[in-house]
Amino acid sequence: MKWFAGFFMCWVAANAYALDLSGVYTCAGDDAHEGKYTGTVTMKLRPEHSQGADASYDFQLEVPEYGTYKGHAAVHGMHAAMHFALPAENGEYGGKTHDYGTGIAEFKKNAKGQLSFRKFYFEPAFKGGNTGVEECVRK
Repeated sequence: MKWFAGFFMCWVAANAYALDLSGVYTCAGDDAHEGKYTGTVTMKLRPEHSQGADASYDFQLEVPEYGTYKGHAAVHGMHAAMHFALPAENGEYGGKTHDYGTGIAEFKKNAKGQLSFRKFYFEPAFKGGNTGVEECVRK
């Protein structure tokens, strides 16, 4: 019985704990086609679609001179999959440039104790295919 109680408490603790990654992040990116850029990511927890270490977020990336990419993120612990796209234009998903993609990110605390993430992304249709990375720090 003690074994079961210990196992149950560990299970409850593991499933009840999840760090809220919501916030505004300042980002520096490097895109294979467009080069270096800066942006701002905003993530907002969707608690009605989250449980324990599994969390759902609204995701938005604003990049000056490129636009606002809207999307969502599915998170497990400190790992996230993120989908993003420019608004549809004339029925074209991701706008006339087909600028949409999916990224994978790992969150951690940086040396200053700030929450940060590194994201690798893939855009299958933008300029024949594209990749890039972003380093973001929560404000």
